[in-house]
Amino acid sequence: MQAWRVHRNGEPSEVMRLEETDRPTPGPGQLLLRVRAANVNFPDALLCRGHYQVRPPLPFTPGVEICAETEDGRRVIATPALPHGGFAEYAVADEAAVLPAPETLDDAEAAALHIGYQTGWFGLHRRAGLREGETLLVHAAAGGVGSAAVQLGKAAGARVIGVVGGADKAAVARALGCDTVVDRHTDDVVTAVKEATGGSGADVVYDPVGGPAYAASAKCVAFEGRIVVVGFASGDIPAPALNHALVKNYAILGLHWGLYNRKDPAAVRECHDTLTAHAAKGLIKPLVSERVPFADAASAVRRVADGTTTGRLVVLPGAPEGDPR
Repeated sequence: MQAWRVHRNGEPSEVMRLEETDRPTPGPGQLLLRVRAANVNFPDALLCRGHYQVRPPLPFTPGVEICAETEDGRRVIATPALPHGGFAEYAVADEAAVLPAPETLDDAEAAALHIGYQTGWFGLHRRAGLREGETLLVHAAAGGVGSAAVQLGKAAGARVIGVVGGADKAAVARALGCDTVVDRHTDDVVTAVKEATGGSGADVVYDPVGGPAYAASAKCVAFEGRIVVVGFASGDIPAPALNHALVKNYAILGLHWGLYNRKDPAAVRECHDTLTAHAAKGLIKPLVSERVPFADAASAVRRVADGTTTGRLVVLPGAPEGDPR
């Protein structure tokens, strides 16, 4: 089979190599999956660089989120078990973590449903307790992680303020349903959020960016507000001033969604059922901005890492003729 493999750590475009290799052999409790679509995530770039919390042995295949087909023909979504990731014709996944792909989503959309939307749901509901009528501030609202949070916030009945970088991304955020869009290139985020909320600030902040985004969040979070820290796409990990959280009476909540797979796998399955129902009702639909040919996977990972993309880029290994994936 063909697979993108990493033999040394570095930038994705430099270290990802397309190679011919043997199909992986599943271990006990694992399944061999034929990959139908593989969603590109920021952690794929971190894996290539050796900066992710999981460091698979070299060589490895990145790709942490897929829609695939089991050997008995079931269409599923999964997070592959590294080192046999999703940027390949075949991957391996733990059977317990394999979930049915929603019928209302095509392969590319299904591949983009799992991590981003599970992270959004757990962040907004399990961690922040988002309530109907509250104001939700989403950073990087036109990106893959942010766009999922926007849709989930609207599905929960929240008023959503989306922060983006640039006019094109602002248009995407409006199309996603943001009630207010703030372009950080031209607007002052803190001032814009306070104006949009009558001075009270955002009840819940969803931050996958860190750095300046977090600093702005702390200045415009509401009384009894909750800042959900999801990631640090900016590369800048902030050091919160806890005296500020005390004085303003807000909470800083960390979210590591992967822990739920180990600590509470039943909750992950319940969340998937909720997301599947939301998709069937049209409340959520992954924003797939580009379906990427398999040969361009390394370039797609680089572009996602650079923050130049909107929505999701999904790699299609060996799509049959006429299959939209």
